[in-house]
Amino acid sequence: MLNLVTGGAGFLGSHLVLRLLANGSQVRVLEHPSAAVEHLPLDRIELIRGDIRDVAAVQEATRGCHTVYHLAADPNLWRRDRTEYDAINHLGAVNVMRAALDNGAQKILHTSTESILSAPHFNGGAVENLRLKEHDMLGPYCLSKFRAEEAIHRMVGEGAPIVMVTPTLPVGPGDLNQTPLTRMIVAFCRGKLPAYLDCRFNLIDARDIAIGMVLAIERGRPGIRYLLGAENHRLYDWLRILGEQVGRTPPPWRVPYTVALGVAHCSELWADYVSGKCR
Repeated sequence: MLNLVTGGAGFLGSHLVLRLLANGSQVRVLEHPSAAVEHLPLDRIELIRGDIRDVAAVQEATRGCHTVYHLAADPNLWRRDRTEYDAINHLGAVNVMRAALDNGAQKILHTSTESILSAPHFNGGAVENLRLKEHDMLGPYCLSKFRAEEAIHRMVGEGAPIVMVTPTLPVGPGDLNQTPLTRMIVAFCRGKLPAYLDCRFNLIDARDIAIGMVLAIERGRPGIRYLLGAENHRLYDWLRILGEQVGRTPPPWRVPYTVALGVAHCSELWADYVSGKCR
């Protein structure tokens, strides 16, 4: 039974590929033409180069697949062209789902994100069937992922065998392109983190996410959102734990969330109209 992993060379995707191979599964990877793939076991997988926005490429990649794991997305915090988020994370996901269904896939997994659960009125609790609105989303990235979920709910309503997983913040080896959390980790370890955000978050090992994805495909129910998370931490406490391993103390300056959000908006405007880049 052939398994397709879109974004299989990414941080989570590469761990999922290794997990599937360890389980004795046959694996095909769909990866962007410009993505580095040398870290994958290329002698043990089938690699197809293509963009999930390309309908023909996605049709080719999903052909003959029993199971499709959709992980490909743009996780970056900023893009000059905001419409690219929707084109990749929403419409690209829809392309994959439709192609998988057209080609007879029996099981499909969509990877969403915990960040869409950051609605002001959501104070925690069960998330399996939580339904939110577009105006709850913070920024174009979250909005694009939310729209993908909404499209999938409609497909499930028509009988599509799609399960959704919602990972929290992944940590672990193999984050070659450095997601935002990993960039912060590296900055802290190098003594280049001048302040910390006063916030709480949930961390999970990327390898555990891969296990959760396989279990969701095996045991999950279509249309249900399965939260993949592990440890809750305040950022300061987590930096203290990390600092014990590298011989550093947390930064002395604490930045309130509301101040950080305001600075983020200003930085985005500066990047849009002056510098052309946002860190």
